[in-house]
Amino acid sequence: MVGAVVGAVVGAVLGLLAGVPSRAAVTRFAVAPGEPWRDCLPTPLGRCVRHGGTVGPPPLSVEAAAAVLGAALGAWAPGRWLPVLVWLALFGTVLGFVDAAVKRLPDALTLPLFLGTAVLVPLTDHRPAVWLRCALAAAGLGLVFLLLALLAPVGLGDAKLAPSLGAVLGLAGWRAVYAGVLYMWVIAALWAVALLVLRRAGRRSELAFGPAMLLGTLAAVLAAAGN
Repeated sequence: MVGAVVGAVVGAVLGLLAGVPSRAAVTRFAVAPGEPWRDCLPTPLGRCVRHGGTVGPPPLSVEAAAAVLGAALGAWAPGRWLPVLVWLALFGTVLGFVDAAVKRLPDALTLPLFLGTAVLVPLTDHRPAVWLRCALAAAGLGLVFLLLALLAPVGLGDAKLAPSLGAVLGLAGWRAVYAGVLYMWVIAALWAVALLVLRRAGRRSELAFGPAMLLGTLAAVLAAAGN
């Protein structure tokens, strides 16, 4: 119990520090398709040091989200999984805010996330059977979301994010893979209902699915780690 509390505190502090460069990345990549990346250096309060004016997500929102993720990982994530989960959390924080802002998941973020995950997964668990499971889970989720992108209102960015999430879920076993997919849709549904109730969106509004994918993956992995 004491170790979990200490881990949560350390993780929260490190997450808070990581939130500062994460905010800069969110501000840079949260632009509409076809527009150049934004050249700005924002403060945690959302003001651009170079150009002045307010830019990016609400003040301290990215930093708070990174701190919460850091606390969760520090408290519950197994030590051997920390490198790959921290990698996912760093990119996931940026991707979640970018997708929420402009409804896109840029290749400039999903590609390095996938490459880093492909390197870290074999280092996390040295068993070939686990490697195969992670590869199958990555390919399976990628294929499912690619089909959804072709047949349903799901973006290609979601399909490019899915293999990384599948590989991480595969580390925790097939049950975690199935649970992660279920959690993704449950979180997305609850978020959609909340927006409708609050009248922040309509029935035809386009909703960002990336945050639900990321949160569902994290929930499934941490739940598996606690069992």
